[in-house]
Amino acid sequence: MARRLLVLRAGSGPGNTLMRSLKAGAPSLFIVGCNDDRFALKKSPANRNYLLPFSERAEFGDALIELIKAERIDLVLPTNDVDVKRISDLRDSIACGVFLPRKAVIKRCQDKYQLTTFLRRRGLPVPLTYPVTTLRDIERLFRRLGPSRQVWCRIRKGTGSFGAILVGSPRQARNWIRCWEDVGGVPAASFTLSEYLPGRDFSVQSLWKEGRLIMARAHERVSYFVAGGGPSTVSSQAALARIVDEPEVIEVGTKVIRALDARASGTFFVDIKENASGQPCVTEINAGRFSSVSLVHDLAGPDNMTLAYVRAALGGPAGARRARRARKPGETCYVLRDLDTLPAFVWSDDLFEGIEDARG
Repeated sequence: MARRLLVLRAGSGPGNTLMRSLKAGAPSLFIVGCNDDRFALKKSPANRNYLLPFSERAEFGDALIELIKAERIDLVLPTNDVDVKRISDLRDSIACGVFLPRKAVIKRCQDKYQLTTFLRRRGLPVPLTYPVTTLRDIERLFRRLGPSRQVWCRIRKGTGSFGAILVGSPRQARNWIRCWEDVGGVPAASFTLSEYLPGRDFSVQSLWKEGRLIMARAHERVSYFVAGGGPSTVSSQAALARIVDEPEVIEVGTKVIRALDARASGTFFVDIKENASGQPCVTEINAGRFSSVSLVHDLAGPDNMTLAYVRAALGGPAGARRARRARKPGETCYVLRDLDTLPAFVWSDDLFEGIEDARG
């Protein structure tokens, strides 16, 4: 019988990309999708779809448990940080596979300042970061960050550069935080100030089981999906990304997971940015879910990480799927994403296929 999977946030970009990757690796999988948004759910390509309460509401747990029983689900897959935490909290009550990191690891990763402090104490490369307690702290923290006039100001929880901005003075940081306090109800103590990292921007996606690394791969963000739409000008959502062979980056991205948990299980993606000296520094870890760009790479091969995740979770061999074609020496695979289009991958040798150059 085909394995039956439950994908949360079906119909969303991450949910649909996850299902697309799973079906590319194993078309026989039966996928059930769920969401609290009926409009998003209409876009879901799952075999069957269900409307559930919002995951942070009390009734979500009972509804999810009943759905898992009714559909005989083998494995549940969350697709954002809110649902990772919710499924983690419910894992002892769910009658199906839950392949997530330990609760303590998820909690640490979802607080960027706690994570940075934890890694720094273990000698791992992270940006110098200080928590904001009150607006009166700003000048003192700027002085502690040294002579650089560029400081990264962000909220210590959330994704997608939520509440993040590059500031050049204490006044700018204070005004930014005050705006979030007044308009969004976000207290000053939710923010951190850290050194700005000007170098290349990477993400390392890795899959683990009981401390064993199953596979890892890295991509570099070349341009950002929300650039111009947010004051930070950057985002974890890449509009254009490329697969990279950067051993130092992958080493950093896997070393921090081993530091977090010697018996790590599940999937992690680690955001890494180079400092002024070119050293890769960890800025964030999303525990328990895939990045959307990494899922598109599954379509190019050589390994389908989502299928390996399912097999590892359910006790089967990790396995690999051959690439659609062999990678040529020096060839690069790019991922392209934009609003109202399916994400796509393209090889560098094919960039101009079907395109006439009329630039003169």
